Amino acid sequence: MGKLRFWMGLLLAGGVALAHAQGNPAAGKEKAMVCAGCHGEDGNSSAPIFPKIAGQHAAYIAKQLHDFKSQKRGDPTMGALAEPLTGQDIDDLAAYYSQQKITIEKTEANALGETIYRTGNLKTGVPACTGCHGFGGNGNPGAVFPQLNGQYAAYVEKTLRDFKAGERGNDMNGMMRALAARMNEAEIKAVADYISSLQ
Repeated sequence: MGKLRFWMGLLLAGGVALAHAQGNPAAGKEKAMVCAGCHGEDGNSSAPIFPKIAGQHAAYIAKQLHDFKSQKRGDPTMGALAEPLTGQDIDDLAAYYSQQKITIEKTEANALGETIYRTGNLKTGVPACTGCHGFGGNGNPGAVFPQLNGQYAAYVEKTLRDFKAGERGNDMNGMMRALAARMNEAEIKAVADYISSLQ
C-alpha cells in the first residue's frame, strides 16, 4: 500500500508539472511581437530562408528555443533573442505558434525527392524520411520530430546542409547529421523541393 501511494504521488506530481509546463497562447501572442520581423505575425515567414513555425509542434518549438538559449544550437541572432527568455516565455511562445495555421504554397512534387523521402537510398544508407516525419510530413510530437510539410525548400536545404557540415548538432543521437552526410547536393535539393510540396 505504501508503494502504491508513492507511485500515485509521483504520477500526480508529474501531472501537475505537465499542467504547469503548458504555455498560454494569449501570452505567447504578445511575446511573439519581437519574432514577427523574421517569422511573420502568425509564424508564416515571408522570407524563404526563415522557417515557417506556424502549426509546428509545441514541444519541438520549445526544444529549439531552449537549445538556442543554451547555445546547443548555435545562431547569433536566435541565441541573443532566446537568452533572456524564461521557461514560461518559451512555453507561451510554443503554445501560440503551435495553434497557428501554416500557409502552404502550391508547388510541383519532385520525383527524386519523393523517392528518397518515402523509401530512402539503400545504396548509400539514407533511410526514408517517413520513419520520423511521416508520409505527410506531420512529424511526431511525442518524439519531438518536427512537422515538415509546407516548409520552404530553401530553409530545408540550408538545414540539411548545416547537418551535413556538422554546423548544426542538436539532433537526437546525431541522426540527422549521419543521414545528411550520406546525401549529395542533388538529393538534398530534391528532398527539400518535395517537402515544400507536401500539403
